[in-house]
Amino acid sequence: MKVKDMTFKEGQEFKVRIKPKDDCCSFAINIGHDPDNVALHFNPRFEVGGDVNTIVFNSKSGDCWGEEQRDLNFPFCRGEECKFYISFNMERFYIKLPDGSMLDFPNRLGDVKYKYFDVTGDARIIGIKVK
Repeated sequence: MKVKDMTFKEGQEFKVRIKPKDDCCSFAINIGHDPDNVALHFNPRFEVGGDVNTIVFNSKSGDCWGEEQRDLNFPFCRGEECKFYISFNMERFYIKLPDGSMLDFPNRLGDVKYKYFDVTGDARIIGIKVK
C-alpha cells in the first residue's frame, strides 16, 4: 500500500493499526518524501535471514540506504492485530510500540514534513490516522 501527498508534520501523531499474517516473515512502514528518500524505514522481522523477532530501522537518501539499527524489543505477534504510534521532530522519530514501550531513530533527512507513506510485507493495514 502506498499513500502519496499525505502530510505528516512535526508534532503530529501517526497511528497505525496493522495485522501481520499468520505466516508473516516481516513487514515494513516507510515514511519520507518518495521511494528514494525515506526518513524512517521501520521493519519488524519475525524471521528474515539471521534476524528473528527483531525490529530493523534505516533511512534512504538518494536511493542509498544508510546504516541499519536493530532493537530486540519485539511486541508483535503473527495473526494478531496491533497498533503503534509514530511522531517526530527535526532530530528524531519516536515509536510507541503495542506494549507501550518507546523506541527512537534519528531523523537523518532532518525535515519537519513528509508526504510519502508505504507499507510492504506480510501484513494488512487495518487503519491509519494522522492527528
